[in-house]
Amino acid sequence: MTNRLLAILAIVLFSSIATLQAQGLLSEKTNFTKQDTLRGSITPERAWWDLTYYHLEVKVDPDNKFISGKNTIQYKVLEHNTVMQIDLQPPMMITKITQNGKALQVKDEGNAHFITLIDKQNIGEINSLEVSFEGHPKEAINAPWDGGFSWKKDPNGNHFIATSNQGLGASVWWPCKDHMYDEVDSMLISVNVPKDLMDVSNGRLRNVEQFGDTKTYHWIVKSPINNYGVNINIGDYVNFSEKYDGENGILDMDYYVLRDNLEKAKQHFKDAPKMMKAFEHWFGPYPFYKDSFKLVEVPYLGMEHQSSITYGNKYLKGYLGQDRSNTGWGLMFDYIIIHEAGHEWFANNITVKDVADLWIHEGFTCYSESLFLDYHYGKKAASEYVIGLRRGISNDKPLIGPYHVNKEGSSDMYDKGANLLHTLRQLIEDDEKWRQILRGLNRTFYHQTVTTQEIENYISEQSGIDLTEFFNQYLRTTKVPTLEYKFENKALKYRWSNIVDKFDMPVVVKLGEKTQWLFPKAEWKTMLLETENASFEVDPNFYVESKKL
Repeated sequence: MTNRLLAILAIVLFSSIATLQAQGLLSEKTNFTKQDTLRGSITPERAWWDLTYYHLEVKVDPDNKFISGKNTIQYKVLEHNTVMQIDLQPPMMITKITQNGKALQVKDEGNAHFITLIDKQNIGEINSLEVSFEGHPKEAINAPWDGGFSWKKDPNGNHFIATSNQGLGASVWWPCKDHMYDEVDSMLISVNVPKDLMDVSNGRLRNVEQFGDTKTYHWIVKSPINNYGVNINIGDYVNFSEKYDGENGILDMDYYVLRDNLEKAKQHFKDAPKMMKAFEHWFGPYPFYKDSFKLVEVPYLGMEHQSSITYGNKYLKGYLGQDRSNTGWGLMFDYIIIHEAGHEWFANNITVKDVADLWIHEGFTCYSESLFLDYHYGKKAASEYVIGLRRGISNDKPLIGPYHVNKEGSSDMYDKGANLLHTLRQLIEDDEKWRQILRGLNRTFYHQTVTTQEIENYISEQSGIDLTEFFNQYLRTTKVPTLEYKFENKALKYRWSNIVDKFDMPVVVKLGEKTQWLFPKAEWKTMLLETENASFEVDPNFYVESKKL
């Protein structure tokens, strides 16, 4: 195959991936409605109560693509109120809501359902209610980007079913408090399926019960979990496992794959313990030892469901066999295993309060791919890989989206997010300090929901660098800092352009044979040289552009 043809194929593939990412986790929109506000904001009907426990019971009828069940919602009363918002999206329907045996009135407003409570809600009390539901849930068209239920068949004709609902929201198939600011402390997931199939969900399998020609699988989750991380995976699964000696002791690592793929998976999933070794080094202990780690084969590409990472990369290295960075390094690992498992630290351990800040999930996790390479193949490999990802950055809009309307920012949050973090590493100039910052984030915000401002403040404080303008530049604008320079006689003149006010990031350059730091600002600065027109190159590890005038 010619180099030209290879280049064309690479461009086509990358364009396809960029298109999928650009589709976003939610559909593109700029005009927001009351439904967006009800979904994306902490409404008064949400704010007065704090989630403590779910028991989600679901009966899955694969032949009819129908589900039914009940969610017991336990909560702590924070303020006096008598109206509660629960979310469930049509065509799913709430059939009944009760509290203490009393049926409650429900006012439906699109995806939001407002429940009038009868019993007094005393501050500090732990109360619960039961929400019964049923329906034909939205079928995923292009999971996981356009998610819902994937109703597929495996090569042997067995049902092969999975959920994926990031962006769409968990309420696309089950009733919940569908906002990321409030994570349930723990939950039990009980899934009833035909007896010849198995369900794999989050956490640990507590027990299995048989009822006639069906079985119910009970999965217990002991850690806080975001709604979109809750999943159902149903198939003709077989299991193998291993024990990983990690920073917090022995970690159970389980793998659930289609029966015919068992031997293939035993070889291919060796990337999983390699991932764990690298990420515990960089980010600290795996955050969910109590719930174990699982890889679960599904009929779509994959997603970061907490302690139940879904996998559909066809047992190939790279992204479906291709290298997103076009450097060769992307073929040294299975993209889905490394990327989606990286989300256990950034998305599942540290979860954003508002989807507008989703760059924290995707930027840090995309960057984790580079750190995996750093640990196993060295710093040069890591740098080349993350720099290679820049070819996918479009700078179409800022990384941070509009708040309170359930809308993320640019799909650049992956590759640009990774590159702004790689640039930060250069500014800190101390790899061990940088590692401790990453570990400190996961320790300080352990099992918490966060804002961008909290992440910014933490990194600034721990690095000892005021990064206000740095984050404003890369997160809140589409401008790429441009280092303009010119030679006049035996002098180099340089300045930053295309920047926010007060941006003054230092940068490493190679001037002639000498590598050194420059400290540009918006105003021209001058450096005297020994010769005229020396060669000039900006260190490519900085995500900036340069322009000779």
